[in-house]
Amino acid sequence: MTMPMPPQVEAAVTHLSATLDKVEGKPVDLVKTPWPELEKSIIKVLGGPFDVRSQAHQIVALGLSGVFSQRLAADHGAFWFPYREAPEQGAVGFPEALIMLSPFGAVVEALRSAKLAALDDVQKDLRNTLAQVKFSGAGGQRLSPEDYMRLFDPAFAQFIAIDGAKAKQTWALAPERVAADLRDAINRAPRLTPEVKKQLEQQLVSALTRLEPGKPLLTQAARAPRVLEMMSVLFGAVQSTGAAGEEFWAEVVMPLLHIGAPATFPPLDDEEVAVAKQGVDPLFLFVDLVPYQFKAAEEGLVGAFAGETLALPDPAFEGAAQVRLIKLNPAGLKPALEAFDGAKTREAIARFGAEVAKKTGETPQPQGAEEAKVMLDAAIAALTELKALVATGKDLYFRRLTEAEASSEPALALVRQALSAPRIILAP
Repeated sequence: MTMPMPPQVEAAVTHLSATLDKVEGKPVDLVKTPWPELEKSIIKVLGGPFDVRSQAHQIVALGLSGVFSQRLAADHGAFWFPYREAPEQGAVGFPEALIMLSPFGAVVEALRSAKLAALDDVQKDLRNTLAQVKFSGAGGQRLSPEDYMRLFDPAFAQFIAIDGAKAKQTWALAPERVAADLRDAINRAPRLTPEVKKQLEQQLVSALTRLEPGKPLLTQAARAPRVLEMMSVLFGAVQSTGAAGEEFWAEVVMPLLHIGAPATFPPLDDEEVAVAKQGVDPLFLFVDLVPYQFKAAEEGLVGAFAGETLALPDPAFEGAAQVRLIKLNPAGLKPALEAFDGAKTREAIARFGAEVAKKTGETPQPQGAEEAKVMLDAAIAALTELKALVATGKDLYFRRLTEAEASSEPALALVRQALSAPRIILAP
């Protein structure tokens, strides 16, 4: 299965093609022209050394990243998949082996070194790696863009209450000490099958063994933020919400929290009545039309946390790319959380639905009624969990995670339980 390149990359390719045709006075085949020859034209467009801070130069690099991906697709069947941590909002994967590549990053490095031919070297390395996988018999089932999204794209999110003191204690340890404690906890974790234990040890313990031994974890935060984030969650988490799509938090959960359970509702105008007559479920109308009772940072994180209230877990994370564990100040959210009552929210939505039916003069079968019920149940459960988290008084964090990480949460919860449980030592 193929997946189109991100729209901004496709637009940059179109712009680059038109620019090069104009500069050269003839059509330039971006895919078939050798990189050294294409570089001569690119130099004319850049007008000097490549500067990643220049927006015009960024557009050139983005266009070239699309061209590079087209060459990879032609030679290796490569495809784009959504990856929101990359500047181009996507990355390239390969069906024959689990390899993720940022075309933009590769192009930027080649432009910085003034040698686009370096992209041929990247492609050669990929070709060798793919050949090794093929002839080793380790390829197995072909991978799709959906497989890569599940493994790499951090589309899910959850809130976590972390004991700051425990997290700092863990950060101060050397990776080999943390690895030993983690390996022991995995082996002692209840209800984990041997296969799952082996998988967790390969994923978690092996990540620690790749760090520099003897040095505290915190000193390695900038180069290995994911490892530090995971250890913070495993050793320091006290409580957490379930994981859900970040868009769900922003578009359903937080609006319901800030709307609350109003006694009255604004009248519907003609356009809104027309929408209601189409049978849209009252939940969706409620979220879209009813004003907030509580002040919200609508332009902030998930529409609830202003940018100035967000922080890194520790200053040592400065310089790390795309930190996924974000420390929050819940003060602005406390009034809405203290007032939140799931039953009252349900009742308010039901009253709103009855008023909508009166206004429209009919009761059509709502569109997406079953989906709306599932969403409402999930949103109320999430808000109930978030309210309990804030009530602990521990440090509140927002954590981004992939679908694969979200699916492993039940197993990780058992490991966390084993880490916090007392060890029973039998006397001889």
